Amino acid sequence: MANQLIVGLDIGTTKICCVVGEVTSTGLDVVGIGMHPSVGLRKGVVVNIERTVESIKRAVEEAELMAGCEISSVYAGIAGGHIKGFNSHGVIAVKNREVGPADIERVMEAARAVAIPMDREVIHTIPQEFIVDDQDGIVDPLGMAGVRLEAKVHIVTGAVTSAQNIIRCAHRAGLDVCDIALECLASAEAVLTPEERDLGVALIDFGGGTTDLAIFSQNSIKHTAVLALGGYNLTKDIAYGLRTPMKNAEDIKKNYGCCMSSMIDPDEVIEVESVGSRHPRSLSRQILGEILEPRVEEIFALIQREMVRSGFEEEVTSGVVITGGGALLEGLPEVAEQIFDLPVRRGYPMDVGGLTDVINSPMFATAVGLVLYGVKQEQGEGEKIFRIRQKNIFNRVSSRMRKWFKDFL
Repeated sequence: MANQLIVGLDIGTTKICCVVGEVTSTGLDVVGIGMHPSVGLRKGVVVNIERTVESIKRAVEEAELMAGCEISSVYAGIAGGHIKGFNSHGVIAVKNREVGPADIERVMEAARAVAIPMDREVIHTIPQEFIVDDQDGIVDPLGMAGVRLEAKVHIVTGAVTSAQNIIRCAHRAGLDVCDIALECLASAEAVLTPEERDLGVALIDFGGGTTDLAIFSQNSIKHTAVLALGGYNLTKDIAYGLRTPMKNAEDIKKNYGCCMSSMIDPDEVIEVESVGSRHPRSLSRQILGEILEPRVEEIFALIQREMVRSGFEEEVTSGVVITGGGALLEGLPEVAEQIFDLPVRRGYPMDVGGLTDVINSPMFATAVGLVLYGVKQEQGEGEKIFRIRQKNIFNRVSSRMRKWFKDFL
């Protein structure tokens, strides 16, 4: 795989980010990066295909220019409130009293055999652990002796139309989608350490349109959830609270935003643009903190409630890692520590070489993670998943019927 190029495309609500990674003998080097504002998505879901395609083209062109290559295929990320994750369990009898590859495939099929509505598609089926004759905690049961094999898996599903729209946008931009990955799982590849995954960690991907949660413990994924609130809501609150245009509200958030009022100097003043042709105003920065703090507390309180509901709250031993563009907001780890009562750190991309100074920011975690996810898939180490393709139900049924008739004749 040496010198092979793998591309991650993070199609976010506020930005489209394209990262080109080169597989080397020592690991992965980032050789190109492209970023462009995203204007065709809302809460992680495509709402305007033409504008999304234009943004993807710009980001990809920028990455091609930096990497000096032509990009034809990508690993794309998916998010949005339509994403649902749940745990499942499958049991089979082992045929030859020794677990073979066919047995592992059968038990995975048994675990996947759950009723899923027609408008939803399985994005990931991730093995958590295997159990052979009541012996649990087995990572790979191949070759083990036993008569009964069980598999515990985590299944992530999403709306078929949302996944198809992402693929359609990539196709219109002249790209082939190798695979689709849940964005918080991709971010985990880039920012979590093996020790955190083993002890138990909650990863929060604070994006523009959504805030994603992934809980890991004993080196496996335990729970995933997507909350349809993000950095865009903070910008909107600033625009309404300070009576300023959205573009200025975004700039104020990036330059002066702090979500903990007690950290702000009471005498500090910021200039705020007014709506229309009115004169700019000078306001205390403390007011900005008082606007942001309740919203950030609300988002983290909802994430905390989701952790409790999942039943895995007690397994989050090593603490919380916050990544995504929203993680850059000043005071965010301090507010999170108060809400979760756990150690909190910002998640930066790790274990990659090349343009490390450029990608050394939480906002690039998903795109870098998609490249790392792509490397695992190319090497055959990733979990076996259903690849989403642009096929409707009729096409799938007709292709199966053709196969049946072929076998019959």
